[in-house]
Amino acid sequence: MDTSQQSPQPIVSLASSLRRYYPQSPIEARHEMSLDVARGERTSFQVVIRTLETVADLKVSVHALDEIDIEIRRVGYVPMRHFNTETSLSELDGVDNVPGLVPDPLIPEDAFRAGPYETNAFWVNLRAGRDASPGTYPITVEVHARDAQTTHCRIDLVVHQAVMVDRCDFPVTHWFYCDALSDFYKVSPFSEGFWPILEKYVQDLVRHGNDVMHTPIFTPSTDGVKRPNQLIKIAREDGRYFFDWSNVRRFVRLAKTCGIKRFEWAHFFTQWGCKNAIRIYEGDPTEELPLWPEDTGATSPEYRDFLEQFIPDLSKFLIQEEILDVSYFHISDEPHGEEALANYRAAREMLRELAPWMKFMDALSQLSFASEGLVDMPIPSISEAPAFANAGFPAWCYFCCGPRGEYLNRLMDTPLPKIRMSGWLFYRLRSKGFLHWGYNYWYKSQTRQMIDPFDEQAGDAWPGWAYGDTFVVYPGPDGPIDSIRWEVFAESLQDYSLLQAAGVSPDDPILAQIEDYAQFPKNEDWIQTRRREVLARLDAQI
Repeated sequence: MDTSQQSPQPIVSLASSLRRYYPQSPIEARHEMSLDVARGERTSFQVVIRTLETVADLKVSVHALDEIDIEIRRVGYVPMRHFNTETSLSELDGVDNVPGLVPDPLIPEDAFRAGPYETNAFWVNLRAGRDASPGTYPITVEVHARDAQTTHCRIDLVVHQAVMVDRCDFPVTHWFYCDALSDFYKVSPFSEGFWPILEKYVQDLVRHGNDVMHTPIFTPSTDGVKRPNQLIKIAREDGRYFFDWSNVRRFVRLAKTCGIKRFEWAHFFTQWGCKNAIRIYEGDPTEELPLWPEDTGATSPEYRDFLEQFIPDLSKFLIQEEILDVSYFHISDEPHGEEALANYRAAREMLRELAPWMKFMDALSQLSFASEGLVDMPIPSISEAPAFANAGFPAWCYFCCGPRGEYLNRLMDTPLPKIRMSGWLFYRLRSKGFLHWGYNYWYKSQTRQMIDPFDEQAGDAWPGWAYGDTFVVYPGPDGPIDSIRWEVFAESLQDYSLLQAAGVSPDDPILAQIEDYAQFPKNEDWIQTRRREVLARLDAQI
């Protein structure tokens, strides 16, 4: 080849998956790096490319032995119009780049046409098989650019004797919006065309460490009046209700086939205080024929009569499907204040009479709900979780839009090492589980109006809602498109599993720098150092 005719050579760098690269991020050439993993663990890195003065048609290829699974995706950019609020510059990612284009969706492509003077990245996942032999595996990376020389890079994948095992006794759930799937893919809820789409999203949940399935036996009573997506079909005649469980059964069995182990059922009462009965529809739910007026009271005779007939049928179904002991129930989401406390108290008393076997968990941060024994498993915000722990109440935890600032979160401007600390914090601070409301909420806040997730990531409700809080996956042509935030969070749950498998005490000195959900190490070096220590402990046990 006549090298005088070659295009300028792009700059290529192998990089950690814990740094975002923006369109104008400078990079330096780096063609070698190493990664430490347990057998069966999924890890990631980036191939970052900076073009010079010409358009470049880029393609990335990765080669490894058969024992290593490889997935390549292109890091896409989406517009972020503002920083999220209530956060100092020291706790933000993207300073000097936001407002602007932010890396987040992982597009299933290994090639891209890049313009001059811009930075692009490809995200590479590697997974060593559980039966792989321990040792160092060479991974070859090639970056091809038309009319330029191919750049060759190398990853040393150090596979330890340690084996990744399933996480125990730490459930993780993300609320799932069947209505969003129906609206985006233009299929009726639970029609034949709906189920193959649902399966791909449930598989994605499981692949990212979720083991609980949010199940809309009734249309979830959160965030406005939703398009009906009620699994159960209900007929009514002469004061009697008749229940068709066929769609519920199909949903549960599909989820179990995908690897789901636990089921979380829709709330029995309205959000933020348990004031009313939820909207439940008669016949075909898409026709929106309510069984009672929307202002029907939570403990009204009409709703109580329904529950008296429904709950025994529910119990029978859960026993038949062998999921009674792995089912979670809700009363009302985020109740707060004295009126809500009184309403919740009355609803809980009614359910104690109708379903003494049910245990309830709810996202709530007012300690009195736990101190009065109204909730069996509280789920406080991470800002309030220490108060529950200090009062002797074991609890799950959640974050939702906030708290911000120093606190753990998973927003579009949350530094990635901070997100990667999630599993470490849950482990150290003895959380009993994690809940998040936004797996695929692709709507304008509190409405049925869909937004374009590739253009708007705060439900059109910034600054109250935060960019990156409403969803962690984008809708692809035939299934989910993961985000960087989702991938990093999933790897943090693997860290939790390694800590658990190694028998590390939450009080172990290696975790001593973690004080609470605001005060903790927030840098990659700490994570990698501690990971190597945990892997070494596991290796020594084998």
